[in-house]
Amino acid sequence: MPQGLSRRRRGLIGGLLLALPCVLAGPDPALDPERVARGELVLRAAGCAACHTDPEDPEAFLAGGRALETPFGTFHAPNITPDPEHGIGRWRVHDLDHALRHGRAPDGSAYFPVLPFTSYTRMSTEDLAALWAYLVTRPAVSRPNRPHDLPWWLRWRGLATLWQWLYFDAERFEPDPKRDARWNRGAYLVEALAHCAECHSPRTWLGAIDEGRRFAGTRSGPEGKPVPNITPDRETGIGRWSVSDLAYYLETGMDPDGDFAGGLMAEVIDSGIGHLPPEDLEAIAVYILSLPPIRHAVDSGSEDQRDEFD
Repeated sequence: MPQGLSRRRRGLIGGLLLALPCVLAGPDPALDPERVARGELVLRAAGCAACHTDPEDPEAFLAGGRALETPFGTFHAPNITPDPEHGIGRWRVHDLDHALRHGRAPDGSAYFPVLPFTSYTRMSTEDLAALWAYLVTRPAVSRPNRPHDLPWWLRWRGLATLWQWLYFDAERFEPDPKRDARWNRGAYLVEALAHCAECHSPRTWLGAIDEGRRFAGTRSGPEGKPVPNITPDRETGIGRWSVSDLAYYLETGMDPDGDFAGGLMAEVIDSGIGHLPPEDLEAIAVYILSLPPIRHAVDSGSEDQRDEFD
């Protein structure tokens, strides 16, 4: 110890030096059990399990492989387990931030909007950190990623950069001070995590959401199937549903007529939002039923529906 320090100071510094190895070896605060549990809810709300788990191999949880058919080609969801070769085992939390809130891969290249970063960009920093804590504690699965099946002109990543320049601005969710906490919670879940508009909205020929018919349904949804209008229009949407009707549907998949959700929506409920607490499901319902009603039928046989990609 330097001779100029008092005995008290020498003792204090010595104690800190002895304690330093214990501090460095202590638990990572990012992996706090409460944060990991919160991260699972974020993952469920964000629909990650439905897209990143192959329905033909559900035991390989989050190991990718699912084919996502779009009007622009077939994308295959990647492995997001902490496998260092095929998954995100070499990522850091800032890589996840760049992917979800900025649409960028670790090497800086732009993602196509089949990854709904256009909604995830509104995710809070706290939820992003919790999601990271959950992902890195999952079992690593050594499963190679499948290449996308895209037309030749879409294989150039520069097009994704151009698309983002035209249609994407990174932003965070801002609560509406004129609304109550439940409405704002529902707005955050719908607009940021659950990204409902990404599937329930028509798109332009360049793949951007038609903002004039946001949430009004589309005939050209995931897997080429119609996706219903979820605005509170009484004729073509869900305007006849109550908050409890919609919350119960999101929990169980059963609508007020006794029919059950099918296809991808059934998976979204079973592996995703159906795991959320009742208060979150009610908040989602409150927000969705507060949206402006839009008259837009999406039944494939309806004359009121035009093809978004014509």
